[in-house]
Amino acid sequence: MTINQSGWRPEAPLANGAGDQPTFTGNRALMLEEPLLFEIGSTDRTGVDFEPAPQATNRLGGLERGKIGLPGLSEPETVRHYTRLSRQNYAIDLGVFPLGSCTMKHNPRLNERVARLPGFADIHPLQPVSTVQGALALIHLVGEWLCKLTGMPAVAMSPKAGAHGELCGLLAIRAALEARGDARQVILVPESAHGTNPATAAFCGYAVENIPATAEGRVNLDALKARLGPDVAGVMITNPNTCGLFERDMTAISEAVHAVGGLVYCDGANFNAIVGRVRPGDLGIDAMHINLHKTFSTPHGGGGPGAGPVVFSEALAPFAPLPFVEQTDAGFRLVEEETAEDHHAHSFGRMVAFHGQMGMFTRAASYMLSHGADGLRQVSGDAVLNANYILRQLEDVLDAPFAASGPCMHEALFSDTGMAQGFTTLDIAKGLIDEGFHPMTVYFPLVVHGAMLVEPTETESKAGLDQFIGALRSVAERGRAGDETLKSAPHFAPRRRLDETAAARSPILAQRILADQDD
Repeated sequence: MTINQSGWRPEAPLANGAGDQPTFTGNRALMLEEPLLFEIGSTDRTGVDFEPAPQATNRLGGLERGKIGLPGLSEPETVRHYTRLSRQNYAIDLGVFPLGSCTMKHNPRLNERVARLPGFADIHPLQPVSTVQGALALIHLVGEWLCKLTGMPAVAMSPKAGAHGELCGLLAIRAALEARGDARQVILVPESAHGTNPATAAFCGYAVENIPATAEGRVNLDALKARLGPDVAGVMITNPNTCGLFERDMTAISEAVHAVGGLVYCDGANFNAIVGRVRPGDLGIDAMHINLHKTFSTPHGGGGPGAGPVVFSEALAPFAPLPFVEQTDAGFRLVEEETAEDHHAHSFGRMVAFHGQMGMFTRAASYMLSHGADGLRQVSGDAVLNANYILRQLEDVLDAPFAASGPCMHEALFSDTGMAQGFTTLDIAKGLIDEGFHPMTVYFPLVVHGAMLVEPTETESKAGLDQFIGALRSVAERGRAGDETLKSAPHFAPRRRLDETAAARSPILAQRILADQDD
């Protein structure tokens, strides 16, 4: 018996002929097993012939030449390698991506075309302001839309991601409290909030205290009020929360926090569930970040920095970060310094060197303008409709801990309660891979044991949802029946189930060492 180059043993042998010893190749139909680049190529050859180059020199003398240890591959070998790897990767263009809380929606190709227009795709951050008026106008346009949709008077466009936006909001809160000589030390974070919330608060130097959830998965208002006091700088709350539920007491929470001199930060990662329907500013929120990839369809990544703009209330607007775009009678200007004579004097400072997210801003602008206000309202409605459809279609085979709390928002939450003895959420997730789907978010939120969080988004059709529901229902029924084959799933993926704990805690890393590296 032989083993293929990558060292992976597939389940079934390949017979070479009568009486031959079986050989394991790792190939499955048209999905070829793909070795590493170092196993395909060789470090002693190159895929292209070059004329000998003259001896290179610099100011210090000649440059030593030596082996760099990279494999030489031909162009077909290189193209095939990365193409084969891409076929082993799941993507939103292949099917529904049901990750809860991540909002993996379709990225319209119109947005991609706009992002590649000259003047957006090829500008440089050090160009004179007079030569980038169109780019500044677009940033200002996106900011205006965000202010209008949230009911907030100010926005910071510079944060590069959701967690970066959280940091921005808390720094503004701290600056506002310190400006009035009231440096407080505690941030309250409900159990139903996003996991980055307590991490951000701790990073800002605050002590973090948890607020418990009620039996129906929402913030315990009485427990929150009981903890409020002169040491509380504010609360970080996710609404809709990670249980997929709208915080119905949001206004009461804001009023209680403001009554003791604190401020309210809202994690706006789930704004896509309420955009066009609820304005966070009307709920008493002082700062909220918005993930453009979640609500306004910019891709995760997208070839550059992400974007997590932060909107501010009147109380925090003077403390917003630099730089930002401002419209004047003469056009648009980039405000990069605080000045004593205007409303920028109290800015907490700069978080980034430049507005480097033009690719995100252009995509978001395209999405906003193509939908309009009415279209964005339909987007949130369709997202909520799809999630509730999944919830009700699966609640008879999967435990839905908060189904009795009323309709969910943009994501449906299940648990592994009801599975056969020894079967867990991980088995359901791995079984779903064999059905051709990426698993949902598992074991989050932490308030639900064996959580499975499913977010279909608004971009999935009913036919697509029915296909996903059928697959998940099949796997759930196998788990309830104690189908032992589920314990070893996936069976049809390029790799079988790994020991994920050992892989994270005791990784085995290998590097080919050149035998002649000292030559």
